[in-house]
Amino acid sequence: MAVRPLENEIYILKKIAEGDERSFAELFHWYAKPLAEFVFKLTNSMELTEEIIQDSFIKIWVRRETLTDINNFSGYLYILCRNEAFLVLKKMAAKSVVHAAFEKDALTELALEELDNPADGYRRLIEMAVDKLPEQQQKVYKMSRYDRLKHDEIASALQLSPETVKKHIQLAVQFIRKDVNGRIDLSIILVLTSTLIIR
Repeated sequence: MAVRPLENEIYILKKIAEGDERSFAELFHWYAKPLAEFVFKLTNSMELTEEIIQDSFIKIWVRRETLTDINNFSGYLYILCRNEAFLVLKKMAAKSVVHAAFEKDALTELALEELDNPADGYRRLIEMAVDKLPEQQQKVYKMSRYDRLKHDEIASALQLSPETVKKHIQLAVQFIRKDVNGRIDLSIILVLTSTLIIR
């Protein structure tokens, strides 16, 4: 499965390899939704899908210097996401069939494997920033980001106008970006604060 490459993709990948965050944001927005639709077919879980897409794009940003060596980026991206999905599903399957006597050892091994994934540490920093938000902003952000509700659904549930919901989300994202600035690259913040909706 592939998606039409982004216009000037070779140039954009070169800019990303040089550390250009705006080009990375453009690439992320171009590919995130079709990749999410692809991964969702494998996982049947929006939560897992979002995590896999985030982890894949974080890996791309962390290894951005190698992007200019990739001839078929679209194909590469789908393979990366597919492999991430299979890895997550394999870990879940292993977790569910582990015999009770070996469960402690297996969980320790999984915890050690998770140390190799920098996305987990970045997610914790974002969650700590979300906990610092004013109560109403936090509520709106969590409903949007974690419950994946649309602005009008949040507005209806909290008896707010959709414009107010939109403003709360904008302010929340601004605060999160400011709070984690210097500890996480802006490109990673973009990936972790974006909501994927494939309905």
